[in-house]
Amino acid sequence: MSTMLPTFDELLKQARSVVCPRRLSDHADAGGVGAAILSESGRVYTGVCIDTACSMGFCAEHAAAAAMITAGESRVVKMVAVGWDGKIMPPCGRCREFISQLHDLNGDTQVMVAQDVVVTLRELLPHGWREAESSGN
Repeated sequence: MSTMLPTFDELLKQARSVVCPRRLSDHADAGGVGAAILSESGRVYTGVCIDTACSMGFCAEHAAAAAMITAGESRVVKMVAVGWDGKIMPPCGRCREFISQLHDLNGDTQVMVAQDVVVTLRELLPHGWREAESSGN
């Protein structure tokens, strides 16, 4: 029996469903960005960003990845993030690098960076430090 993996349209719905901008305290906001990550098992993990005054917060992709890791998984098949307005946002450099290090095959992760534009994580991380390290340059 073959199971169909969620499409990017389904991931977008899930990412948009968790966006809920709110003030947590005088020094922290959350929920302005939502992310959905599809793991190798077919499960979808979501997360929201937390922004703090002292820059110790984290992105929605980090929150979704933490939920995935907590569940015992590390391979990301697809991912997407959206802002408070529901528009697709490419992952920041920190998220790109973070996700790439969680599993050796995550360079092949499909990332939606704009409507109908999907690229691999590897394409978002050209000239990576690991390739330079392994080539001895």
